[in-house]
Amino acid sequence: MADKPNLPKTLILKRGFPCYNAVHRMGAREGDRVVLVNPSEIAEEMRAVRKGKLTTITEICRTIAEKHKVKACCTLTTGIFIMTIANAMEEIKREGKKNGIPYWRTLKADGSLNEKYPGGAEAQRKLLKEEGHKVMQKGKKYFVENYARYL
Repeated sequence: MADKPNLPKTLILKRGFPCYNAVHRMGAREGDRVVLVNPSEIAEEMRAVRKGKLTTITEICRTIAEKHKVKACCTLTTGIFIMTIANAMEEIKREGKKNGIPYWRTLKADGSLNEKYPGGAEAQRKLLKEEGHKVMQKGKKYFVENYARYL
């Protein structure tokens, strides 16, 4: 989870980028500047989410993009770092240390729970319910009811 010396890096968005569709849905267009950041910047945003509040990968990317004065933040690398942070926090917890980043408060862009988190969506659901959030199931996916109110 160590920061890379070549990041943050600003790139010009091109159609073939792996995160093109996601950042395009967020309003970025071909030719706009997009930032790739270090995991520490993602961790900082996740750590700031207090009990009773939530965030999404989209919200994290918007905040980081504003901070770097660019149109978007690469959702692909951000998503990878979110998963890395979640797994690292569970490893720290297993070692008996305090979990410093409440990763379970970070939802997918549509407000759904992340089945790739440690323990899957079921474990995330339990943690969110313990904090007072109402979690509902639609098909195979779980969602926080009215999640946007808690951003």
